[in-house]
Amino acid sequence: MLIIVTGVSGTGKTTIASGLANHFNLPFFDADHFHPAENIEKMSQGFPLDDQDRMPWLQALANKLIESQKSGGAVLACSALKEDYRKILNVSDQVRWIHLKGDRDLIWERMLARKNHYMKAGMLDSQIATWEDPAYGLHLSIRQSPEEMISQAISFLDKEV
Repeated sequence: MLIIVTGVSGTGKTTIASGLANHFNLPFFDADHFHPAENIEKMSQGFPLDDQDRMPWLQALANKLIESQKSGGAVLACSALKEDYRKILNVSDQVRWIHLKGDRDLIWERMLARKNHYMKAGMLDSQIATWEDPAYGLHLSIRQSPEEMISQAISFLDKEV
């Protein structure tokens, strides 16, 4: 099984994805760790990435998913803001999608509280503007506790297998 947890920065993708990885005994990957140095530098300076910046990153993630499928699966935390990006990541019929959603003010508060993260809170509006809401997968409200979100995702994924 390949599980991709999506959402704008600050929605809790890493927390939910790592919880699912633990539950299903699958490797966890954070898409942030696959960005080339140029992307990290650009975001660190407060500039949002464009589609050209994202293409090598998305291809590296797709390759990692294909590789992971051969060894039993994985869980990926990735913003995957646009449907075109999700199409690149949808490498097989084993991909299951969990989308994290929340209102801007709550996400903004979470981002302001973050330390040592290259994604700056001021870039939130750019991500929200870019987000294309998918019509598939499980949509979870981030107003719930992480435990509640993980539990709902597990129930959804158990039915999907």
